[in-house]
Amino acid sequence: MAYVLALDQGTTSSRAILFDEAGAITSAAQHEFQQFYPRAGWVEHDPNQILSSQMTCAVEALAKAGARPRDVAAIGVTNQRETVIVWERATGRAIYPAIVWQDRRTAAQCKTLEQSGVGDTVSSKTGLVLDPYFSGTKVKWILDHVEGARGAAERGELAFGTVDSWLIWHLTGGRRHVTDVTNASRTLLFNVIKGEWDAEMLRLFDVPESLLPEVVWSSERVSEETTTLGFGGATISGIAGDQQAALFGQMCWNAGEAKNTYGTGCFLLQNIGAEFVRSRHRLITTVAASAQRRLEYAIEGSIFIGGAVVQWLRDNLQLIETSTGVEELAASVPDTGGVVFVPAFVGLGAPHWDAHATGMLIGLRRDTKPGHIARAALEAIAFQVADVLDAVHSETGTPLSALRVDGGAAVNDLLMQFQADLLGAPVVRPLVTETTALGAAYLAGLAVGFWASPEELRSKRRGDARFEPQMDARERATRRAAWQRAVERAKGWSD
Repeated sequence: MAYVLALDQGTTSSRAILFDEAGAITSAAQHEFQQFYPRAGWVEHDPNQILSSQMTCAVEALAKAGARPRDVAAIGVTNQRETVIVWERATGRAIYPAIVWQDRRTAAQCKTLEQSGVGDTVSSKTGLVLDPYFSGTKVKWILDHVEGARGAAERGELAFGTVDSWLIWHLTGGRRHVTDVTNASRTLLFNVIKGEWDAEMLRLFDVPESLLPEVVWSSERVSEETTTLGFGGATISGIAGDQQAALFGQMCWNAGEAKNTYGTGCFLLQNIGAEFVRSRHRLITTVAASAQRRLEYAIEGSIFIGGAVVQWLRDNLQLIETSTGVEELAASVPDTGGVVFVPAFVGLGAPHWDAHATGMLIGLRRDTKPGHIARAALEAIAFQVADVLDAVHSETGTPLSALRVDGGAAVNDLLMQFQADLLGAPVVRPLVTETTALGAAYLAGLAVGFWASPEELRSKRRGDARFEPQMDARERATRRAAWQRAVERAKGWSD
């Protein structure tokens, strides 16, 4: 039997999922890896742990299905997007830990650039805003702070990539240094209108062109073999940043269709078609994954702390033993008891873009219980999504008919119901919630003919769950007003 293997490399764990011809999950494996916080606001990963955990998952997924490498018709790769790795071309050795997309060490650099007046130029070419979230300033930081790095880069001895590039480099034994258009569009270095690396952006961020990977389409044969890691002969033919992969996996292939992924962060994307449109409300315009080998775009709102707030409850406060236990704890109380939680642990993303905001937990009383804090944490995820959807609505003028959802936290019924209540619109959850991996699999399978067409994929879709809003408009307005007051406090706290 033939399968498509999706390598889903995330911020806190690596996963591998094997999909059959019906688009159903045959087997899966997942391993968490270590997070490093060397200084306040810094977030790093060990690139070798990323690689080893991802390959271990791939081997385990095949073993669980009783499948062999030759049963894999195609490999799709999806990844945490803006995380930066720089490595030696000769050895494949990373010269510094991976700087994670959540990292804020370059906030001052972004502020200086913004004050210099280049923000509009950057946005008009890249669709992004000047924020530490994106890759360009991270690359410059590594070149400026690792001894000998800039000289080595100037000599062409180093390679830069997001995590997809790092994985594919090693899967192909260093023969292919590539990224796809979706990941390239997250770097601040890529002209999303022309579809190429931009010389002006490279000068602005002081990044030598010799570092850059080749840019390929999201659905395209990249390599016919993967050498020594147990997948010789398998074709890498799908690449997409995690949120664009989820948009594709949710079948949001037409302008106006939207999804929200509840992962470590939350990411809402709405397909806007083949014409680049700049946001007027501090959202970003990003390249969407397409099976058509053409530039398509999406409006995106990025929330830095989504499901990560549940990990914080587990690891820092130790209120729960496992992440899945948060729903039971939150359901132990009927409401938050007046507690409001703004999880701005690494600043606030869209639509606020405040790198200096801090986390805020307010409304505590003598009778506050762990359940109230857990419920407020879940509600905080939904409040942030509602803020972004307000901005998207202002951008497009199109009322939300329904929100398609996916990601790890989307299995939480309490959260999904509150999200529907807060939006006043249905929330639709697919049977296969791992749509990030599914999107990567779709892109890979379409490129090699495993699936004949997107229409064939749409015909196989089954089993959506639907959450209808139950909260009245008055209560919704009251709850959102309390949230907004807390957000303003979080934004002003560092002052």
